[in-house]
Order: sequence, then C-alpha cells, then structure tokens
Amino acid sequence: MDSPYVSSSGSSLLQNSGCEEDLQALMNQKKRKRMISNRESARRSRMRKQKHLDDLTEQVNQLRKESNQSLAYLILTTEQYFVIEAENSVLRTQMMELSNRLQYLNEILHCLNASNTHSSGLLHDDAPSNLCMNHPIMATADMLYY
Repeated sequence: MDSPYVSSSGSSLLQNSGCEEDLQALMNQKKRKRMISNRESARRSRMRKQKHLDDLTEQVNQLRKESNQSLAYLILTTEQYFVIEAENSVLRTQMMELSNRLQYLNEILHCLNASNTHSSGLLHDDAPSNLCMNHPIMATADMLYY
C-alpha cells in the first residue's frame, strides 16, 4: 500500500508537500481576502458612524438655533405683555377716575335740578338744602384748558 508519506522513490512526499504548500497558500490568500474585507467593512462602519455623528451635531446646532430664536421671541413677547399690562393699568385707573367724576357731575346736576325746582316752589320745605355740599369737585389742570 502506498502511503503519501512513505514512498520508495520519495516523489510522493514532494508531491504531498507541494499540495500542503498550495493549501497553505490558498488559506493565506483567503485569510488576506477576509482581512481586507473586514478592514473595508470596518472603514465603512466608521464612515457611517462619522456621518451619523455629523448629522446629530448638525441637528443639535439647528435645535439650539431654534431654541435661541424661541427664547428671543418669548423675551420680546413678555416685554410687550408688560408694556401693555402697564398701559392697561393706567387706562383702568383713568376709567375709574372718569367714572367718579361723572358720578359727581351727575350728582351736581341732580342738586342743581333739585334747587331749581325748590326755588320754583315745587319741592316741600322739608327737603335738605345742603344736599350737594358734601361732595368734592375733582378737576385736573388739563380739564381747565377745555
């Protein structure tokens, strides 16, 4: 029986070792291809990660910009609110003042009408003569120019 390792001429040993060298070379070639393929895959993976990181960085910058714009708009709106609130407060105060003046003027008119009817003899003698003397007349300097 001929064994690949044992031969009388030694040619089988050379043939078998050549086959092992070919097999080793083939394995090394496959190993290099796999290594190159793995390196290329890792490079693509790093590129994808870098692109994702760049996209996220861009998104963060965009969101910060929008946040700053929203904050500026909020500050402006708040300032406008306080200005309008102050104006509204002034207008409420003026309205109350004018309502009080109108009420006093109406009372004065009522008193004048009552004194006119009293002087014409239409009122009874038991009506108080100092009906309108307890109310102050409010006037400001700007009213005197009218």
